Amino acid sequence: MRDRFLLFWCFGLGYFISNFLRAANAVIAPDLRADLGLSGADLGVMTSLFYVGFAAVQLPLGGALDRYGTRTTMPLLMLFAAVGALIFAGAQDFAQAALGRTLIGIGMAGGLMGLLKAFGIWFGPQRYPILSSVMVSLGASGGLVAASPLAWANAQVGWRAVFVGCAVFVAVSAALIALLTRNAPAGATWQQPGTTRGGFGQIFRSAAFWRIGPMNFFLIGSLLALQTLWGAPFLIEVYGYSTAEAAAQLLLLSGGLALGYLASGPMATWRGNRGSFAVVAPIFVGCLVLLGQPLVQWPPYIIGTLYAALGFTGAFNLVLLTDIRQQFPQHMSGRAATTVNMCGFGGAALLQSLFGVVLSAAGRDATGNYLPAGYSVALLALALGTGVAGWRYVRVPATIPDL
Repeated sequence: MRDRFLLFWCFGLGYFISNFLRAANAVIAPDLRADLGLSGADLGVMTSLFYVGFAAVQLPLGGALDRYGTRTTMPLLMLFAAVGALIFAGAQDFAQAALGRTLIGIGMAGGLMGLLKAFGIWFGPQRYPILSSVMVSLGASGGLVAASPLAWANAQVGWRAVFVGCAVFVAVSAALIALLTRNAPAGATWQQPGTTRGGFGQIFRSAAFWRIGPMNFFLIGSLLALQTLWGAPFLIEVYGYSTAEAAAQLLLLSGGLALGYLASGPMATWRGNRGSFAVVAPIFVGCLVLLGQPLVQWPPYIIGTLYAALGFTGAFNLVLLTDIRQQFPQHMSGRAATTVNMCGFGGAALLQSLFGVVLSAAGRDATGNYLPAGYSVALLALALGTGVAGWRYVRVPATIPDL
């Protein structure tokens, strides 16, 4: 019991700081643009490099988790994030900030995957879905802290000092995982010798991957494009919100995300994986469409409702990771989940960058703000991609032959 308790909270701290670091740029975006002289495209690319580093590590991460376990793999990766946070804190230009952001993404790449791998070994199949959704919900509170609390801290000590503190937090979390957790309970087998190499070809040839991967690409990609960067500038530039007011709405989005993670496990148990998405995907797409109406100025309570609903429904990406794990044996579960996770964070990197490119192409008004039409085009494009992927995930038969 003690070992499971330590495992739960050590991994929880790591996932908390991962959520905080990936979401932080949304609130401090105006300061980053001013301090580092960034354009909208620069800001989008630099912020998305977290996801580039994150996605690039997913395939080797899956193999490492299956072969070496979480106790070794996770702390080593997290050291990259600690170094990256220090570089980011001291950045004076785009290149330095980009390097720091990339290293942070690499270091945080195992946060969710390591957690799911460890829980799959330490907790039985009956408790795994509920405990995973609870843990991911608690970890998502990092996104809550990256909203209004971060806006307050930024006003008090500045974003550079915040990231120095993050570097210390990451290093301590890595040490706790290395010192206080184990790969498996005493006497349990956590890997099968000779089965930890390769396997990615089998995953990429599977029909399951090509149903689930594109859904994760657009769902989590669209959600993170807003939560971790463009959700706050959209409200500041289109609706005239202050930074604090925009951060408060992001707080609702992150709160909806945390609640969605709690609800996703029970709902998937009740309705099944695809049955859950038949409900939540249309809501997610509808929220993007409503936000993308260029001639409508929604009142704050509507904006808050839409942001909270985006967070709640976007959290069901956890169901996709559960779905892909169910398609492969335990000794391939790490690789299967990280492959789909790579799609999601690759989507975040690409969609977040393209969002900035669309804004830059649409131009600015006389005050220097990006035009509402640019935001509208970007949001509606996200809605279209997510809608097509969601229809395919729900409607394509699960029994189609593999490639």
